[in-house]
Amino acid sequence: MWFDEAVLYQIYPLGLCGAPEYNDGVTVPRIRRLLPWAEHIRKLGADTVLLNPVFDSDKHGYDTRDYNRLDPRLGANEDLAQVCRAFHDAGLRVMLDGVFNHVGRGFWAFRDVQEKKWDSPYKDWFHIDFNGNTDRNDGFWYECWEGHSELVKLNLHNPAVVEHQFQAIRGWVEQFGIDGLRLDVAYCLPIGYLRQLRAFTDALKPDFVLLGEALGGDYNQWMGPDKCHSVTNYDCFKGLWSSFNDRNLFEIGHSLARQYGPEPWTLYKGAHLLSFADNHDVTRLASKLTEPRHIPLAYAILMGMPGTPALYYGSEWGIKGEKGACSDDELRPALEQPEWNDLTGWIAKLAAARRGSPALCNGSYRNVLLTNRQIIFERKTEGERVLVAVNADGEPYTAHFDAGCGLAWDLITGEQHDFGGGSELPPYSAYYWKMER
Repeated sequence: MWFDEAVLYQIYPLGLCGAPEYNDGVTVPRIRRLLPWAEHIRKLGADTVLLNPVFDSDKHGYDTRDYNRLDPRLGANEDLAQVCRAFHDAGLRVMLDGVFNHVGRGFWAFRDVQEKKWDSPYKDWFHIDFNGNTDRNDGFWYECWEGHSELVKLNLHNPAVVEHQFQAIRGWVEQFGIDGLRLDVAYCLPIGYLRQLRAFTDALKPDFVLLGEALGGDYNQWMGPDKCHSVTNYDCFKGLWSSFNDRNLFEIGHSLARQYGPEPWTLYKGAHLLSFADNHDVTRLASKLTEPRHIPLAYAILMGMPGTPALYYGSEWGIKGEKGACSDDELRPALEQPEWNDLTGWIAKLAAARRGSPALCNGSYRNVLLTNRQIIFERKTEGERVLVAVNADGEPYTAHFDAGCGLAWDLITGEQHDFGGGSELPPYSAYYWKMER
């Protein structure tokens, strides 16, 4: 599956394109601001673009009004089609955000229920009790997502709702040529629904990818041959930043070993969970890490660990953003154009090394050396063995271990490495050593 060897680049279009906070109904082709980003994304080494919600919504995109219409704040459907064509022409695949658990109060079917109450033919599209009420005083109670009354939960056991969503997906494939979907709050979607969706998209486009948002628990609940191809790896996301802040690389090392290690009991051996250092819902890496010199090292682990890595727009050149108590606006800023600096160049080298290495894309995982401030782990396929080595300390470190050979070549720099007498790791350094055997 192409997703297994992909590098994703995630964009929150309503933010990057500078859309107004609330939908004003005025059609402005802001989505075209993404056109110059195609070359930047390709140069960075990513090969897949993930666009967070783009369809007509009340405010932030996750409160959908219409699955079949681009949010007018971003333009018309043809504007999105133009952007998708540009990405495809640059050799990039495109994934969209599928928000199927809930809709906004402006969703056309919910508005019909507000108007007609029990006489609406769409009343069974939602979980409604006409003997109750809400703080919105609609004259009926409805189930919402996690207590947010602006997000109306859909009845995904209703075949009419499922058919409406599936036909929308068909339209997205036909109009925009999309290659997959991120499923918002996949952990809330009924397993039967996930199986229906997988069967539908497999028939629609055989290499179509379903990526589920999962926050914790056993990811195998939502991932498998008849469900999502992958889910978000929040377990290792936490370990990725806190291991550096706490000077405790045992955390990420043990997390990866628990998920992917050689023992028969490990959880996700052979799977490609979506790995990330930040995204549109969490504080950016540059704001999370207390030592800025750890930022390149975190990306080295991200690109070297099992899974499919994802980069969030702007973080590749180190912009900051704190998640607020009541707002995610700082995480989703408007940007005029992409930038390039030393961090961007470093990430591009890591992505190139990963793309060219079967072991880094698909290899097994084994911890070779692990201390509080150093980690060396092995990625191995039948034909290739690579060691990922990181020193998070401000002092040099000489690593002594059985490399199983005498020489290696760094996939990042191309330089030869001799294991004789120990391997010296300079302060705040990272290497991808391809072993001679």
